Amino acid sequence: MVLALAACHGQTSKGLPLSLREACPAAHYWDGSACKPRGAGAAKIAAGKAALVNQDVDAAKVELDAAQAAGPLDHDANVTLWEQRGIAAAYVDDEPGAAAAFDMLLALDPGHILSYRLSPKATFVFEKVRDQKKGGAQIDVNWQFGQKVGDPVPLDLEVVADPKAFLKAATVFVRTRGDAVWRAADLAVTGRAKRVVLPAVTATKPVSLELYVRGYDDRGNEVLAWADATKPREIPLRYDPPTPWYRKWWVITIAGSVLVGGTATIVYVATREPPDTVGGGVSVK
Repeated sequence: MVLALAACHGQTSKGLPLSLREACPAAHYWDGSACKPRGAGAAKIAAGKAALVNQDVDAAKVELDAAQAAGPLDHDANVTLWEQRGIAAAYVDDEPGAAAAFDMLLALDPGHILSYRLSPKATFVFEKVRDQKKGGAQIDVNWQFGQKVGDPVPLDLEVVADPKAFLKAATVFVRTRGDAVWRAADLAVTGRAKRVVLPAVTATKPVSLELYVRGYDDRGNEVLAWADATKPREIPLRYDPPTPWYRKWWVITIAGSVLVGGTATIVYVATREPPDTVGGGVSVK
């Protein structure tokens, strides 16, 4: 699955305000109210992969079927699950089953490739499916240029394509660059487009807002991944320093009033003060 990202102009901050929670630690998922352990899914996939290496297809299928039912999988585990299911089906000449698994694999990760060391039974079916693939789901995430510290950050999310109709929810992970802790904003994916607004960032210098996104199916499996915690995208936020107190409008207004009043007083005194000499004439008789 691919998530395209672009920047846009002329947007406003109106939209659905998102509240942020602390992101779950590794090997955990958010169930809507708390972070929960992911369970044994990843371990089952690893066991199935090891069984395939040993040419034990039956044991591999048991492990992989158990992994699919073990609970929500992260994106890497979900991709590996469908890769191994396709390989297992191909090894027993189940071409329709292998094609269906590889089709799901490429919907999750359109750029995926198989190891050249695998049996041609698997690589042949995979290449056939890849040649016919229609692409995975795509979401555009757009934001406005010129964002600044202290202002809410609007994002426009649009579902461009979802051929398998499995994209039901998404989480935007954000943090200020340099922070150790990620925070998360959860939202349902409904319709084609949605505007959301992240809370304003407080800072006293220019900063960057880092983000990445995960999308989920109706069982909570990650079916979309764009960027990640090690290589996030960034939204630069400029910092406009506050106006010095002596340049604020009310200071200037008061100072101007004082200056005008002082000038009027000076003019009044200058025009009303009696002269140093008294006019008149002197006559001598």
